[in-house]
Amino acid sequence: MVLADPRRSETGVRLSDSAWTAADGASLYGLDRWGDPYFSVNARGHMLVQPRGDRGGSLDLVELVRELQGRGLSLPLLIRFDDILEDRLERLHGAFERAIAQYGYAGRYQGVFPVKCNQQRHVVEQLVESGRRWHFGLEAGSKAELLIALSLLDDPDALLICNGYKDRRFIETAILARQLGRQPVVVIEQADEVPRIIAASHELGAAPLIGIRAKLATRSTGRWGSSVGERAKFGLSVPQLLSCVEALRQAGLLADLRLLHFHIGSQINDIAVLKDALQEAGRIYVELTRLGAPMGYLDVGGGLGIDYDGSRTASAASKNYSLQNYANDVVATVRECCEPHGVTPPTLVSESGRALASHFSVLVFNVLGAASLTGSEPEAAVEEALILRNLRETLHTIEAWPARGSEHDSSQGADASAVSGVLEHLQEAWNDALKFRDDALAAFRLGYLSLPERGKAEQLSWACCRAIARHLATLPPGTAVPEELRTLPAVLAGTYYANLSVFRSAPDTWAIDQLFPVLPLQRLNEQPTRLGSFADLTCDSDGKLARFIDRGQVKPLLELHELRQGEPYWMGLFLAGAYQEVMGNLHNLFGSTNAVHIRLAAGGGYQVDHVVRGDTNAEVLQAMEHDPDLLLERLRVASEVAIASGRLGIGDARRLMAHLRSSLEQTTYLEEG
Repeated sequence: MVLADPRRSETGVRLSDSAWTAADGASLYGLDRWGDPYFSVNARGHMLVQPRGDRGGSLDLVELVRELQGRGLSLPLLIRFDDILEDRLERLHGAFERAIAQYGYAGRYQGVFPVKCNQQRHVVEQLVESGRRWHFGLEAGSKAELLIALSLLDDPDALLICNGYKDRRFIETAILARQLGRQPVVVIEQADEVPRIIAASHELGAAPLIGIRAKLATRSTGRWGSSVGERAKFGLSVPQLLSCVEALRQAGLLADLRLLHFHIGSQINDIAVLKDALQEAGRIYVELTRLGAPMGYLDVGGGLGIDYDGSRTASAASKNYSLQNYANDVVATVRECCEPHGVTPPTLVSESGRALASHFSVLVFNVLGAASLTGSEPEAAVEEALILRNLRETLHTIEAWPARGSEHDSSQGADASAVSGVLEHLQEAWNDALKFRDDALAAFRLGYLSLPERGKAEQLSWACCRAIARHLATLPPGTAVPEELRTLPAVLAGTYYANLSVFRSAPDTWAIDQLFPVLPLQRLNEQPTRLGSFADLTCDSDGKLARFIDRGQVKPLLELHELRQGEPYWMGLFLAGAYQEVMGNLHNLFGSTNAVHIRLAAGGGYQVDHVVRGDTNAEVLQAMEHDPDLLLERLRVASEVAIASGRLGIGDARRLMAHLRSSLEQTTYLEEG
């Protein structure tokens, strides 16, 4: 059996039997699953974006990045596609319209966008404008978000759902806003909010539209499963709910109770959980009408999931239902709850944020360089230490065997005994390499081996590792490889240095192990031959991307290409349009990236609607209460002292100050070139 196989790379990445195509690249990174209908790859191996989905029009992301760089927008760069936002809105409303028609539902659907998902001005403005034809509204969970919503929602038919903690000023603002022609719905989420609403309403002689959030017994699943149920942060239990209704009745405000709200967690991955929650909430809604509340709205909350890994399963990074399945179940279940009791079906409200915003932005970052363990054989010295000779002999044995005298060819299949013999030999060789490496370290500690000799020992050890990995890569698929040997390709993987801050641009990957699709924007028509992970710019060991999607599983390494001298290697992080910008922080004082809003032009091509410049070094310093001018003045004084002492020339001092001044005006990320 000949193990030399040119279809495998030296780190164990399997090479295809035929010529690698762009379709192979799309399949490798799952693009043909999670990317539909917005992202694909062209024959050149470049990522394509179709901002209008299957309605036509596409842009080459590689060419787009080049042109945006020509406009002075450096990487990392957040590219927002406003057409995708509009398309997501259209798909959401279209799904509910079809479900309402299919089930003969007597009510309608009216959605809201939770501002906490992405508070950027251009994003919220775009959603309000694009959603105007459906009277699409907003959800606010703080005073600041309430101000945003009040200023943007000028449609008297659009809902403004007020969630979260609410003090007297928040409640009074909502009451007065109703008189402006807005439709704020103050959702009671804590029992102590009831007396505040009653007191404010009596004092102002007016009341807001009132909602109640029910704390359902239905338990959710996935990452946010523990955030609901009896121990949930928000919501009223059934006894509290009944007390609230009675308090509103006695205060003369029961006629203003119009909405029932529930939420079973973000990223609902199992549709069965939603069905159970809808049945429970539907029954509560019916009972509230029996208690005399006029009602009219049922808010099913957020949680409409995103298929991050494309597996279409109930895993944490996916969901086992489609958008149409979701709409069908909401409409059908609520109808089944209401009709038998003669209750008019309510207007259905959802607070879908992740499902609307995730797809619309792409974070593009460049790779600054790559590093991996040195695995080449060092040149032998005339007089070499015994330990080094042992390691070198082990390496030569691995490289020479089993090509000598093998009677089986792996392309024709290998019997079990032959494969077992290969594994036994490789395991023995690796054990020898580890033993000799440890001997070398012990000899160095005792002074019997020099530092250059220790360096050679390490090189030879990793050369053995690389040679064994090459042999393992040629074994038949499904071969049971011992755990110790199975991890060798990962040990040889490279670290790719990324020009970004994970804590700024993708904090959920660090905080909650969220998975986002990550892949190259170019060279998808070339076979990747390396395995690697990403290290960001921060001085933090957690500043890395080392968990990647893998058909419903998680892999610690991503298939990547060898870097080429003088050629950029651009990566894209996808489906991160929700929460990431809002929750990012200034770790190591890396600020926001440049961002640009792109829209397809009527005659083809695209137009740049908005450019949002990233934070400069001066701005992040000011955020930490450092005065940039004072910092410069201190350094100017220090340079004058250095000039006077002869340690610094005047020309060098001028260059130093020029660098410092220009740095203050630049973004916090590294420049290319």
